[in-house]
Amino acid sequence: MDNSRMRSLFNILLKEVGIGVVLLVLVIAFSLGANHFFSVNNVANIFTQISINTVIAVGMTFVILLGGIDLSVGSVLALCSIIAGKILTNPDLSLGSAIVLAILLSVISGMLIGFLNGFISETWKIHSFIVTLGMLNIARGLALQISQSRTIFNFPKVFNDFGTRTYFSVLPAIFIMALSLVILGSVVLRKTVFGRMIFAIGNNEESVRLSGHNVKFYKIMAYTICGGTVGIATIMYMLRMSIASPILGVGFELNAIAAVVIGGTSMSGGKGSLVGTFLGASIMGVLNNGLLLIGMGDFARQIVTGLIIILAVILDTYRTRFSVKLNT
Repeated sequence: MDNSRMRSLFNILLKEVGIGVVLLVLVIAFSLGANHFFSVNNVANIFTQISINTVIAVGMTFVILLGGIDLSVGSVLALCSIIAGKILTNPDLSLGSAIVLAILLSVISGMLIGFLNGFISETWKIHSFIVTLGMLNIARGLALQISQSRTIFNFPKVFNDFGTRTYFSVLPAIFIMALSLVILGSVVLRKTVFGRMIFAIGNNEESVRLSGHNVKFYKIMAYTICGGTVGIATIMYMLRMSIASPILGVGFELNAIAAVVIGGTSMSGGKGSLVGTFLGASIMGVLNNGLLLIGMGDFARQIVTGLIIILAVILDTYRTRFSVKLNT
């Protein structure tokens, strides 16, 4: 194994193994300090809690690897839920048609909004922070307008039953869906030309452009993927909670960004992995669940989450400096 491969392997271990150790420490600490933390029901509950954030964070990873950000994902989830909810409760559609159409339109709607985010940002060279901040308000307003500020429920029984299905007593169906998406996304990022271009653009966009590649296409596609994962997360949320509401998703963008950053993806782009993102989402879920079990209130848990995000960014700065020194 040559020196470059050894350094690359060491960098991966530095990130992902280190994140895994943090997760293990949290699990041990809460298993000792919180009653029923390792009970079957609570473990299944943790897996359920991290599933939706994991799926949104998968798409967010593609965007952050480019050095961008998407603040609209929470509002887009609300809009997609209203679109899917209206289809599921449409009496003129058969059960099978309603379910298939709801899933398709949720994902397509998310992808369309993601496409618009990327297209506007790249065509007019506006930072994604501004574009997606605007889209956050547009999507939320559309959700409120279409639904007339009303919550939709009474979904088909077969739809609700799948959302509560659990395998081997501890593996919810939606967690298996989330894990499958992490694996698929990892293959795309690590084994395809598209994935390698995402990393290359994040590291040095100008070099990729001068090499003759269509940078605009790859960046728009990354935002489209992010929107698509929000559409998938919407269906998972509806499967689990059996509601569609225009006020869903508040703060989901922050949780997704936190999972990505805690997982070792650099906010400046070019470095990260979906395995790390999954571990980051797991840390968020375990921490939230454990703090709740030991009696910490909602406000205090928000403070802790905010502190962890800041610490993760600070750690990313030191990790980047260490990697630069290692490679020189």
